[in-house]
Amino acid sequence: MSLLGGIRPPIAALSALLLALAALTAFQLGHVGREPVPPAVLTSQQYFAEDGAIALRASLDESITDIGRTASLFSSGEPVSPDSVLDKLGSVYQKWRGTAVIEIKSGRLEAQRGENLPLTALDLTALDGENGLAPRMVRLENGETRLLTLALLSWPDRPQQLLVASSSLKVPGISLGRSRAIAVLDSSGQVLGSDGIGGSAQEKKQLGKFAKTVAQKAGQHPLQSKEPGSGGFAGVSGSLLGDSKDGHRSVAGYAKLTGSQPGVGTDATALGLTVVSFVGVAEERSAAVDSFFWIAASAALLVLGALAVALLVTTVQRPLLRLFLESRRIGRGDLHRPVTVPKYGEAARIGAALDRLRRQLLGEPAAETGGPRRGRRARIGTRALLGVCGILLLVWSAPLLLTLNRAGASVAVPKTIVEDQRERTDTLADRVRRALNEGHADLTSVASVISDGTTPAELTKLLERTRTQHGRYESLYVLSADGTVLARAGGTPHHPAGKGPSKQSVTLVDSGNRPVITEYAEAPGLPGAAVVGELRIDLLNALLKRPGLGEVRVVDAEHRVIGGNNGYRAFTSLSDAGLDALASSANDKSGADGKGAADEKTDKGPRAKSALLRDGGVAIAAAAPMTGGGVAQPLEWTVVTWQPAKGLEIPAYTTQNRTVLAGLLGLTGAVACLGWIHIIVVRPLRDLARRAEALADGDRRTVVYPTHHDEVGAVTRSLEVIRLQLLEQRKRDAAGGTTGRTPGRATPAGRN
Repeated sequence: MSLLGGIRPPIAALSALLLALAALTAFQLGHVGREPVPPAVLTSQQYFAEDGAIALRASLDESITDIGRTASLFSSGEPVSPDSVLDKLGSVYQKWRGTAVIEIKSGRLEAQRGENLPLTALDLTALDGENGLAPRMVRLENGETRLLTLALLSWPDRPQQLLVASSSLKVPGISLGRSRAIAVLDSSGQVLGSDGIGGSAQEKKQLGKFAKTVAQKAGQHPLQSKEPGSGGFAGVSGSLLGDSKDGHRSVAGYAKLTGSQPGVGTDATALGLTVVSFVGVAEERSAAVDSFFWIAASAALLVLGALAVALLVTTVQRPLLRLFLESRRIGRGDLHRPVTVPKYGEAARIGAALDRLRRQLLGEPAAETGGPRRGRRARIGTRALLGVCGILLLVWSAPLLLTLNRAGASVAVPKTIVEDQRERTDTLADRVRRALNEGHADLTSVASVISDGTTPAELTKLLERTRTQHGRYESLYVLSADGTVLARAGGTPHHPAGKGPSKQSVTLVDSGNRPVITEYAEAPGLPGAAVVGELRIDLLNALLKRPGLGEVRVVDAEHRVIGGNNGYRAFTSLSDAGLDALASSANDKSGADGKGAADEKTDKGPRAKSALLRDGGVAIAAAAPMTGGGVAQPLEWTVVTWQPAKGLEIPAYTTQNRTVLAGLLGLTGAVACLGWIHIIVVRPLRDLARRAEALADGDRRTVVYPTHHDEVGAVTRSLEVIRLQLLEQRKRDAAGGTTGRTPGRATPAGRN
């Protein structure tokens, strides 16, 4: 017989599956809420560190690009003094701690602004070598670390000069909240810069432990540091559990600087820096559901499974095996004992037909062996028995799938996760604000080198080069005071024809349900004119794509949607009244908390807010206005984020998911095994019952052939043997007949 066919393999598989599921339910699924910190809190810290790494990498790359482009702009024009270079650089960008211009040949310091730079650390003779102008880290006498960015200033017939700018290695624009700390580490784990770390020895000791561990983990390959298919951050990142003290435990996240595209490095990523952030959280080591529930569920499964398996064995397997033995006996010619007929279903019909065939082989006519074939024994079919087994297993699976351990609207969400949603939203708002401010600073830098003597061809070349260096612009053009476009690079301008430059530095217009963000930078050398840049809306949306924040929207002062991290309709309202109220609360200048606000800050004015929205399911929401200053401030935009709490790995939802998983496994196993029995056994058995009754009724012409090589197939082959014996008997009767017997009637063997 087939190893995978017949009645015994599916019943054995069902028994093994139910035993495995009972063990899984009792010993594994119930281990929920016993971790010192919910996994969702650890994941949130990892996301926080990734945000910091992205912000630091973008800031460093932007600074490196700005220095190089500024030096290129100055070098392409008329020679200017070193003081003029630094003054214009400082008026456009306010992000460097110190700047200087050095004459390379003599090594003389020509001009300096801000803090004193460690110029002795520069080898001016190696600038023309490979990576001679690459950024480098140097340590000051006070122990702080600075990043030096270099660029060349070159004019004909003048000594070549080196433009140097220094910046601190601190993560910019990260909202830390009240108790979080963040630090930047080099490849050896040494702390280069930190923020939010107090003077306590405990914090410094904990940071040292984290730094040592992170230095080891940061050396991994990005694909080996995460679970397959996790996606998100392209570099190495993760989370760590720290020391426990007085019911609180330090939790850290770390992320190594990486490019925006996997495998594509930048000047900043070549520095080998890693961002680590950590915060103290309260330990909550308590099971969400008592272990007795899972033990009781396992015991119930064993009882119901035992009943189902016993029913299958006693009403399906044993009768079928008995039919197999009886059919072989009849086929071998042992006709003296009547057939033991099963009690139920198709097996009863087949048993009755076999007994009729036995009597026909003894010589009785088919008409005299007939009788009622669908009596009391045959009313309950094998399909009904399978249905009863399915109901027994469904009694266990259905409550787990639908009702038990449901996390309601009152589910408790860890406070740390709600606060992280607020701080990450605030950080995202700062990223958007900085992107707009950086764009305007770039335009201002371009405008500073334009004069009334600059030809349209030179303007076009300058705009094309700027648009190539910065991919944020969809269109760049120079607009005169009367609204004439003097030069253009990129797409068609959306500025109204015939109108001069806007007095506002940043404007937003609706161009066919498509937001157009336009920035204006006045050109001092060309009275009334301005350099205009129209930002790509895709750039804004790309900034908003951060895992772990859910849905992200940027709304204007009227709460109309401007951008988002996925599909949205521009200039429509927010999808929920609670989100609209939260955005209004975040922009409230009086500082009053909105309904459901989860933060407890007391400072006045607009600030980031977070809340738990419990209408239609629990959701974590946050809103953060862009309040950091710059040209983006008058826009009064707000970043709003929200995500359903059921997607977080917290005890209540983990218990619910595991309960549903147990029910789904039970239902799937029952359907698979019972469906297996129905296809392999029940359907062929019903067909066999029909054929056996037809053969017993006198149909000798239809060949009976097996479908599967199993018990049903064996009974089928025996019926074919009986059919051939009956045909042979008919031929003998037709050839001679038997003397001394009543015509058409046989004398039973063993009788005189």
